Amino acid sequence: MFNYLEPPNAFYEFERIYSAQQWTKKQRWITDYLTENRPDVIGFQEVFSIESLKLLLSGLGYEYFAVVDEPEVIDDFIYKRPVVAIASRYPIVAVAAVEHDTELAKGLGLSDSFTFSRQVLRATIELPHIGLSDCYVVHFKSKRSMIEAAECKVTTPEKNIIEQLKADIAGGWASTVQRGSEATLLMLEMIKRREATQNPMLLMGDFNNNLTDGVLTHLVTSSLRFAPAFDSKTYLEKYCLNDAWQLFVKAQTDCTEQAKQEATTVLKRTPTHYFGASSSVLDYILLSCEFDASYDDSFFSVSDYYTYDRHLVNPVFERDDQSTDHAVVLITLTLRS
Repeated sequence: MFNYLEPPNAFYEFERIYSAQQWTKKQRWITDYLTENRPDVIGFQEVFSIESLKLLLSGLGYEYFAVVDEPEVIDDFIYKRPVVAIASRYPIVAVAAVEHDTELAKGLGLSDSFTFSRQVLRATIELPHIGLSDCYVVHFKSKRSMIEAAECKVTTPEKNIIEQLKADIAGGWASTVQRGSEATLLMLEMIKRREATQNPMLLMGDFNNNLTDGVLTHLVTSSLRFAPAFDSKTYLEKYCLNDAWQLFVKAQTDCTEQAKQEATTVLKRTPTHYFGASSSVLDYILLSCEFDASYDDSFFSVSDYYTYDRHLVNPVFERDDQSTDHAVVLITLTLRS
């Protein structure tokens, strides 16, 4: 949502307040996107004004809306620590904030005070055909350094650069540890929940990382060491998650290895975030086996995968001035015949 905060409140600093015109444009952009694409279930990040968003969505046909946390307010009108939210056209029958296993966190070397940087939301939704499904919305820790450069009363340009370099290295790694730990502890809670309820799982949000560099790879783990091949295949399918993009690519082929490679060559994944001259995929939807067409007992297949990015690659000021700094990922699930 890129700082969804109704004026006259400020986000992070006292002068960062939307004008009435800017706020109207931001509301209109959200309305236009939802009207054009009509998602049935949608997750949000960077929500400050909870009641305002709930009211906006209600007018667009989203009867069900939930959050599990509140932003922090300082100095009466300055907000920080935005929250995630979820809206649905289908009944949300239960909502909970995911609580991590504190003993396990200690075993991972984390401190007693460890918490998710943004509280993870779990909404159990009554989806058509498939029934109760657990939808998780996340906004994992960003890559922004968690450590500020030390201030020196007497300094030289070289000393200043050295202090910044040390802060960037240490602070960047601290952010990586936080982000990876959040994903690990969440995944373990999702497995625990799956074992107890057997509910299908959907995980969506801003991961602030790609899935391929090792930090978050365990979210799509598909193999086990030292486990019997038959048993691991049987149960891993049930408890692991799949990248919706990969399911979409697989659904476009006859599932032979050659066909998969050819489809991957033709189907190029669109970035969801741009920083300077670089781009990356930071926003994902992960799904359990019920949405994998190659799984014998699946209900749905991923028939379409769309990355809405015109506000990033071809912005129009009047339309996109107050949009968001990420592309929006949208998938279509088609009931298997």
